[in-house]
Amino acid sequence: MNQKVVLITGCSSGIGLALAARIAGDEKKRFM
Repeated sequence: MNQKVVLITGCSSGIGLALAARIAGDEKKRFM
C-alpha cells in the first residue's frame, strides 16, 4: 500500500482550516 504524506500550512483560516479539520476527523490518517 502506498502512503501519501500531506503537509498543511496556514491552517488558521480558509481552505487550510477546512482541510485540517477534515483530516483530524479521520483517526487512521492523522499525525500531529
